Amino acid sequence: MLCTAGAVLGIALARPLVAVVAQFAARFSVRALEVTIDTSVLWVGAALAIAAAVLLAYVPRLPSPQAPAGLGLASGVRITPGTNRRLRIFATTQIAFSFVLLAGAAMLLTTLVALQTAHTGFDMRRVVAFDVPSAAAGESDIDFYQEATRRVGRLPGVEGVALSMFVPWRDAGSFGPGIQFAVDGYRPADGEENPRARFRVVSPRFFAVMGVPLVAGRDFTDEDRDGSELVVIVSQSVAQRLFPNGEPLNRHMWWTDPYFGSKVARRRIVGVVADVDDESIVRGPSMAIYQPVRQIGVAGRLFVRAAGDPYALVPAVRRTIHELSADQPVERAATLEDIRSEVLSPDRVNAFVFSGFAGIALLIAVVGVAGVLAFSVSARTREFGVRLAIGSSPRHLLARVLSEGMAIAAIGVAAGAVGGLALAGAAGKFFDHVQVPGALPMASAAAVLIAAAVGASLMPAARASRVDVMQALRSE
Repeated sequence: MLCTAGAVLGIALARPLVAVVAQFAARFSVRALEVTIDTSVLWVGAALAIAAAVLLAYVPRLPSPQAPAGLGLASGVRITPGTNRRLRIFATTQIAFSFVLLAGAAMLLTTLVALQTAHTGFDMRRVVAFDVPSAAAGESDIDFYQEATRRVGRLPGVEGVALSMFVPWRDAGSFGPGIQFAVDGYRPADGEENPRARFRVVSPRFFAVMGVPLVAGRDFTDEDRDGSELVVIVSQSVAQRLFPNGEPLNRHMWWTDPYFGSKVARRRIVGVVADVDDESIVRGPSMAIYQPVRQIGVAGRLFVRAAGDPYALVPAVRRTIHELSADQPVERAATLEDIRSEVLSPDRVNAFVFSGFAGIALLIAVVGVAGVLAFSVSARTREFGVRLAIGSSPRHLLARVLSEGMAIAAIGVAAGAVGGLALAGAAGKFFDHVQVPGALPMASAAAVLIAAAVGASLMPAARASRVDVMQALRSE
């Protein structure tokens, strides 16, 4: 019956917590971006509620004055060595579970902060992206995009406009793991496949609008159109990997992936740009090849660089495009910063929910340690009185009880660390992407738990140091 009550209480507490988390996480998105709650977090909450209920059902009962014979105590409370040992084991178990949750929450929070503060290589705050989808690709569509770019570029407060087929992070995964290609002067080793690169289509001035520096060569121009020489710009990683000791400019590349069929068109490399990872928040080496939009005939994404508040330009941009085509959709206007926030929303919700459960577990562990030590002090009143009578100082008794609390916490932390690592190792055999917290999250969790245990021990320790010697000695 106690187990059922504990389960109901755990689930009842989990439901409003998840609702509050969803509202809280939604407020992180400056422009009301959609928040998706990972269902795995809800399963974690349900599992914690059930675990709490089961543990609650097996909490050792505190002995009463009518308990069987044990140590006679001044306070009238009796306790057996077995009961005392079970109480300490239970408090240590609470600390161990709390450590696992705290370390996991610290890892999620550390990762989230690193993602939110990572330098992406893009101008995050002054560039606003629009989805301007086209029904079909063709010369007329490209002419429409070109005219829209020209008109939007003349709006007050606009510093630059560019086209692309890909919004960073929002469109991640649209083209799979990359497309195979070959270049002049590079031959893969025996048994090695041709290298792969991300396929991107951009307009002239795209890199300037996005804040991506040109490392070598030139940008695309309006002359790079259908019927002119086929050209590409490559990322710095492509240049360094395929031409470590040579010059990539004016070399030729061609796609070898079956995606392009049997047509093999050679394209001259005219520029090299800095790496930007438009699929992962944390920038890393990025193999990317950019082609001019007028040679490919595909766009669909509009980027506007603003001199001031980028969102102030949204109505004017929409109005300008609708003047060209009243039925043309102009959707999902957002700065790159808010797009990153949108992509990170599930991670933020996971971190917040996990931290909430970790905080609850910490509170339960603190109450458990304080309760065990308070009960221990009550049971050892006569012992403390004898120690004070034979010359032990109150400070010594204070330190003794505090050390007991620290010992419970230290053993619990060690057990949690070993158990957590073993659990992660076992889970890694069945699930992908199982992460083990690093040294900093684990050290932080251990420090928090030990500090909390010391805080929980203060009141029982102070009570032990203030035992009345005569009353303790007169009691039976």
